[in-house]
Amino acid sequence: MKTVTKTGKTVDEAVEAAIAELGCTKEEAQIEVISEGSEGGFLGVGRKDAEVKVSFDDGAEEAAIDDSADDADADDEEYYGDDENFEGDAVSEAEDAAANFVAEVLSGIGIHGNMDSYREDDTIYISVTGSDCGAAIGRHGETLEAITYMTNLIANKHSDQRVHVHLDVGGYRKHREQILKNLADKAASRVKRSGRKVVMEPMTPSERRIVHSYLQGIKGVTTHSEGEEPSRCVVVTPEED
Repeated sequence: MKTVTKTGKTVDEAVEAAIAELGCTKEEAQIEVISEGSEGGFLGVGRKDAEVKVSFDDGAEEAAIDDSADDADADDEEYYGDDENFEGDAVSEAEDAAANFVAEVLSGIGIHGNMDSYREDDTIYISVTGSDCGAAIGRHGETLEAITYMTNLIANKHSDQRVHVHLDVGGYRKHREQILKNLADKAASRVKRSGRKVVMEPMTPSERRIVHSYLQGIKGVTTHSEGEEPSRCVVVTPEED
């Protein structure tokens, strides 16, 4: 008797994977449904795969006895391998809380799509893709900034250590970051060419951080911020010798 445990988006998908590995038909197999899985909430948050345990008796009892230890090792390897992957991919409490908050907010304003989240060190990255994401971005990204701010508050309520949430919706932040770097390059070139300071356009705090960080790597210029929100700007000046 050979037995394997498989997961899939549906029970049928998990069963198909199991019988393919066992080399038998569905009619020849003994199927135990461990979990039917769930679709999860909005944007797929909380979705769980279906899980099945499938056994097949190929009639080779002696061979099965001889190979039982190997089969058991293989089953254990597969089972613990799945556990290891699960633990590696499992969201922390802070990430889970942040992702669910974002899903609820976007659902409330009628945005549907796909969400991906992961954590690196003290930063939680959440990316949402889909159509009609404009309502979650707002003018100059103001709505996105507000949602990000609230998500940071939620995440830090569920974390013993300080965490930072990086939220991108519809690829806006990635696209905007490239635009900011291009503008920063132009400003730096003007400063080095003219020897005079350049005042860039008003930006949000997170956008100013991107420009400051980027221009730190450019020789011949330095940066600081001036003005009051929401008109606070990055000022690029010649670097003192």
